[in-house]
Amino acid sequence: MRNLTMMTDFYELTMMYGYFKEKVDNRRAVFDLFYRKPCCGSVYAVVAGLEQVIDYIANLGFDEEDISYLRSLNCFDEDFLKYLSELKFEGDVYAMPEGTPVFPNEPILRIEAPIMQAQLVETALLNIINHQTLIATKASRVVEAAQGDLVMEFGLRRAQGPDAGIYGARAAIIGGCKATSNVLTGQMFNVPVKGTHAHSWVMSFPSEIDAFRAYARVYPDDCLLLVDTYDTLKSGVPNAITVFKELRQAGHEPKGIRLDSGDLAYMSIETRKMMDEAGFPNATITASSDLDENVIWSLKMQGAKIDAWGVGTRLITSADNPALGGVYKLSAEVMEDGKCVPKIKISENPEKVTLPGRKKVVRIYDSMGMAVADLICLDDEVIDPKKPLTIFDPVNTWKSMTITDYTVRELLCPIFINGELVYKSPSLSEIQKNCEKELSTFWTQYRRMLNPHLYKVDLSAKLYRLREQMLRGDKAVETKVPELQA
Repeated sequence: MRNLTMMTDFYELTMMYGYFKEKVDNRRAVFDLFYRKPCCGSVYAVVAGLEQVIDYIANLGFDEEDISYLRSLNCFDEDFLKYLSELKFEGDVYAMPEGTPVFPNEPILRIEAPIMQAQLVETALLNIINHQTLIATKASRVVEAAQGDLVMEFGLRRAQGPDAGIYGARAAIIGGCKATSNVLTGQMFNVPVKGTHAHSWVMSFPSEIDAFRAYARVYPDDCLLLVDTYDTLKSGVPNAITVFKELRQAGHEPKGIRLDSGDLAYMSIETRKMMDEAGFPNATITASSDLDENVIWSLKMQGAKIDAWGVGTRLITSADNPALGGVYKLSAEVMEDGKCVPKIKISENPEKVTLPGRKKVVRIYDSMGMAVADLICLDDEVIDPKKPLTIFDPVNTWKSMTITDYTVRELLCPIFINGELVYKSPSLSEIQKNCEKELSTFWTQYRRMLNPHLYKVDLSAKLYRLREQMLRGDKAVETKVPELQA
């Protein structure tokens, strides 16, 4: 695994040097990584990237070449460079498992470590989590639009660099894609790879039917033909049917055809009729060509007869929402006596005001196992499912509800404790299954394509009062809010 310690913003190092010179380098700090605004038209995001975060932290450390380069900048003294050369992560990391649906302002990661170490890891953690969570969320939307059809990730050639292609494909699998065209991702993460042939294959033979016959000879039991090189309905599909009949006479059954251009709704409907009339009702129709969740949803509404979707550019780049916007903010300092002192960032922009203190996220499920709401609490708060639970809107505090007959689950899991890894990463297929299971606990109104219903994410009364007190200081006004539990 690559050592990415130097993949950091320079100001992380200048702050570390400042802490070192001020002799506060061992003071422990608590940071939260979260995102502020919904993305991809969704009310939720899908957590992805934790496995790479673990690899990054486990390999954290400056080598001789790194120290030599930092020395050449003439910004740091030798005592500090010596400290860096001996650095090893000694903190705690709590995180939501990959595949977990998460909502704005909920900590995806909570880092508690000596402040210099906690500061150093900011950039890489944001880079990894922002990218993969964004693509996993986009993939989840695409899969939702496909309504159970096979979805494949086809975006490598349009990804913004090799890492974006590799780990974007990984994230797309987490979000629900069943295969990728990216062979390296398939090798690295043991996921299915898919692909047939391009237009160039057809164009390299004397005729279209010659190209189809050649492909059928090579792959008699996996023959899926791209039919839109010249004329889809007058040439491509009739020639594919001819080859399919020849395959059947030889004892093989064709897989189907792929459409990559034109009016996909009309073309698929006509193609389905032609293949059914020719006796191939089980031959599938795969579509590609600049697809995303909105195009797929529209094609579904038009009655398109498409069985599988190859989604590339708009998925791997999240074209309509190119960044998640995750942030990493200080929320508390831990004193030598163990006391946790909350910290808050105050801004003229209300959405940039942070939530103070060491926090956790609790998901509340009703008696049917469906998600009702999430509650952001201080870490020492305890919820007793045997007692009624009252939650309230943190903006419009008069809006409240009391829940009975429910269960709760804490979403943040220990990953590193005192620098030691205590978490075993599941396989990518297991993460995908976990994501499917988690999303199935959310009613369809939260997952729909257009104007999804807002899911309740509330603050506990204790956290709400702490935030108000820190915002208002001596001018604090007592706001009546329901107690969590009597």
